[in-house]
Amino acid sequence: MTSSVQRTRVRKAPGDRRAEIVGAAAAVALTEGLECITLRRIADQLDVRPGLISHYFPAVEDLVAEAFGSAATTELETLLPADPADGSPLAHLARFFARATGPGFDDMSRLWLNARHLSRYRPVLCERVLAQEARWHGRLSGVIASGVERGEFRTGDAEVTADHILVVIDGLAVHANTGLSRHSAASARFAVATAERELGLEEGTLGPLVASLNPTDRSPTDQAPR
Repeated sequence: MTSSVQRTRVRKAPGDRRAEIVGAAAAVALTEGLECITLRRIADQLDVRPGLISHYFPAVEDLVAEAFGSAATTELETLLPADPADGSPLAHLARFFARATGPGFDDMSRLWLNARHLSRYRPVLCERVLAQEARWHGRLSGVIASGVERGEFRTGDAEVTADHILVVIDGLAVHANTGLSRHSAASARFAVATAERELGLEEGTLGPLVASLNPTDRSPTDQAPR
C-alpha cells in the first residue's frame, strides 16, 4: 500500500509572505544574477505554487527590481548605517571602508554590475538603480557634511566629494568578476587614498584606522572596496 505525506500549507500574513518572496529573490540575485529570477524559480525555492508569487508580483520585472533594492538597502545599512553607534564622522567613514574591503561584499559588487548592465533594457530596474545610487550619495555626503561641521574634514562641496569617492569605489568594484590579484596593492588602496585627499586629511590618516577596524582581514592596501 502506498502512502503520501501531505505538505502542510502555512498561511502567512501578506506582509510576511511578500518579504519572504523578496528575500528569496534577493538571494538568487546575489548568488546567480538577476537574470535567474523567474516566478517559477522563486516558487520552487519557497516550495509554493507559481500563482502565489504572481499574486504579489504579477510582473517579474517588479520582483527583479525589488530584489535588487532589498539587497542594495541591506548593503547600505551594513556599510554606512544612518545612525552609527559612534557619532564621529571620521570613525564612521573608517568603518565603512573596513566593512567594504571585506570579501563578503564581492557578491554585492557583482550584483551592482549586473543591475547597471540590465538597467539599460529594463526601465523598472533602472529606476530602482537610480534610487539606490541617490540613497548612497545622500548618505555619504551627509557623513562628509557632518565631518566638515565638526572640523574633521575639509572640503568645499560635500556632494562633489561624495561623487569622487563613490566613482573610485565603483571603478575598483568592476574587478569583482575577475578579482584584483593581478593588480597592484597601490591600485587597491586608491579609494582610501582618494578619500584622504578629497577630505583634506593628511596622508595615512584613514588607512590605519581602517586596518585597525578590520584586523582579521587583509589590509586595505591589499583589497579593493565594494
